[in-house]
Amino acid sequence: MLEFSKRTNTLEQTEYEYTLQDVEEPNLYRLLYNYDEVPKIPFNHRHVPMHPPDEIFITDTTFRDGQQAREPYTVEQIVQLYTFLHELGGPKGIIRQSEFFLYSEKDRRAVEACRALGFRYPEITSWIRARKEDFHLVKELGITETGILASCSDYHIFKKLRMTRRQAMDQFLGIVKDALEVGVRPRVHLEDITRADFYGFVMPLAFELSKLSQESGIPIKIRACDTLGYGVSYPGVALPRSVPGIAYGLWHYGRFPSELLEWHGHNDFYRAVVNAGTAWLYGIAAVNCTLLGIGERTGNTPLEAMVFEYAALRGTTDGMNTRVITEIADYYRREIGYEIPPMTPLVGEDFTTTRAGIHADGLLKDEEIYNIFDTGALLNRPVRVLINQTSGAAGLVHWLKTRCNGQFDDLDKRDPRLAPVLEWITAEYDGGRMTVIGDAELEARIAELSPELYAQMVGGDVSD
Repeated sequence: MLEFSKRTNTLEQTEYEYTLQDVEEPNLYRLLYNYDEVPKIPFNHRHVPMHPPDEIFITDTTFRDGQQAREPYTVEQIVQLYTFLHELGGPKGIIRQSEFFLYSEKDRRAVEACRALGFRYPEITSWIRARKEDFHLVKELGITETGILASCSDYHIFKKLRMTRRQAMDQFLGIVKDALEVGVRPRVHLEDITRADFYGFVMPLAFELSKLSQESGIPIKIRACDTLGYGVSYPGVALPRSVPGIAYGLWHYGRFPSELLEWHGHNDFYRAVVNAGTAWLYGIAAVNCTLLGIGERTGNTPLEAMVFEYAALRGTTDGMNTRVITEIADYYRREIGYEIPPMTPLVGEDFTTTRAGIHADGLLKDEEIYNIFDTGALLNRPVRVLINQTSGAAGLVHWLKTRCNGQFDDLDKRDPRLAPVLEWITAEYDGGRMTVIGDAELEARIAELSPELYAQMVGGDVSD
């Protein structure tokens, strides 16, 4: 049968109806996932079209998945981080939703405290156990959407749930019906989708979910969960690892609107950010993230990274306040006591730091040479130079210029006042020093070894 699709403005075949393949033995894709070897990346050279949605956005799971990898946040910390998310997401709500546990009294107090702030965005959603009484809890709290786990790979169906595919599908659909019965909008988490039989289980389940949505009049959302970070973005890569294939399949064959599709990735193979961006490009509207990427094992997709990925793909921040990212990082260090690895992009202490003299020399000539964008304007993180054995005169001059705003604009790296300080730095490292010279230590040495230079630093009269 042919029909004209308004989504693609082409004639399309509509015979694509995928039925459940209720196999007797699990399909574990052993050619790809031989547990004794590195997982393999298969190609079938089938290319699906990019289909970026009209609107893309970010959702947050800092208070759900993010809390599974660290000690729980206090209510006060959750309220502050939720406020940061609101400020970062801007008036258009690019950070659209934030997901909360409802298990404990503390979880529910956090939800109430965040709701009391009156923010439209991010919308508060929940994650619950798949029990009927928990749906009533969601309803009583006035939350409109909740996550429901639906493990979709045979690893989970056969090995964890001890079920057949038919039994698993019936159980998942029954749970969704329970949610619909009380008027709660289900968000079905297709766990381990990158090891699942996409056309033998995932698509048949998607079809049934679509039918339930049409019958009930309640939108059902699908969250595609790359639970172990196996997703791959390469063109022509084969399912089940293909992020383009999963995204395209869900919206095209599954006929799920992009706004009801969400990507949830992990970073086991360093692919979380690129996979999330790929999901956007191939038809999934929402990417699910955590602040700083904190999450199970290697972590989730870092929310701050997707803020900049959004701006890069759309050519605008759409009102997001990117400077809040630095406030978030500072809050984690200062109030939560979380150690951010110093080289972490965007939020690490060394993100805008250079120690190499050749880099410092380039920065002196034009900051753009060695800085990715105006980090001072976009993140309130100006470029800085730390002094060590490789910094040289250029590094010292840059340090003085950034440390003493405006007082050394005309300083040249051949200025003789620098010589005694540079000699001391060389002697320190020739003597076996291994650590960077701190700001306070360097300032004290300048005062001792080059008084005229120090007088200019502190605004004194160099002619005295």
